[in-house]
Amino acid sequence: MKPPADWIVPDWPAPANVRALITTRSGGVSTGPYASFNLGELTEDAHAAVSENKHRLDALLPGTPRWLRQVHGDRVVEADTVGATVQADASFTRTPGIVCAVKIADCMPVLICDRAGEAVAIAHAGWRGLSQGVVENTVRALQIDPKRLCAYLGPAIGPDAFEVGEDVYEAFCGGDPDARSAFRPLRPGKWLADLFALGRLRLARLGITAVSGGGLCTVANGASFYSHRRDRITGRMAALVWMEPR
Repeated sequence: MKPPADWIVPDWPAPANVRALITTRSGGVSTGPYASFNLGELTEDAHAAVSENKHRLDALLPGTPRWLRQVHGDRVVEADTVGATVQADASFTRTPGIVCAVKIADCMPVLICDRAGEAVAIAHAGWRGLSQGVVENTVRALQIDPKRLCAYLGPAIGPDAFEVGEDVYEAFCGGDPDARSAFRPLRPGKWLADLFALGRLRLARLGITAVSGGGLCTVANGASFYSHRRDRITGRMAALVWMEPR
């Protein structure tokens, strides 16, 4: 199987041995609201369909992705030593052939690599994880000068679709006046939040200025992307990053 034409190969200044891929709805066997490349085994999609979709994905990769049990938190683990039962929302590796992965359906995937091609990482950054520091924790786990890192922001709920309340606004702006620039007033007690802008702000403060991506809205493009905010009953895509042997 070749990746469907609308699968995303990130355009970022990663070294040649670093590979990344983001799936879309295309190329699978799931039906109904999960059509067609659903990778979420915790949905009510048929188990056989999800298994076949994962099998097709595995065939394109150097190894089975190191899936995490995502809980919208800030924990980071080393992908080499974990299984799918580990609760975490980010992982990293320094080992070629180990595929770091997160599942997404509106939350923002943040892919990270170092310019020497010696380490990669990925974070599942919805508003909860982002406000709690999952990106900062991921960068710290790499133990690499942030100036040597580059990042890619994958598809997520966009700034024209992400309506939030006081809880989200306060989670970011309560102790950070600069974050207010990522919120547009909508009506009393409601804002439109720019998850991409919030991610860039956090990365910039860490010293990562080479940040790509951040323009694809999952809600606005139902043909390519699953969206929990838009559909509620829906599938899951995957964002993946790994290193090839030199």
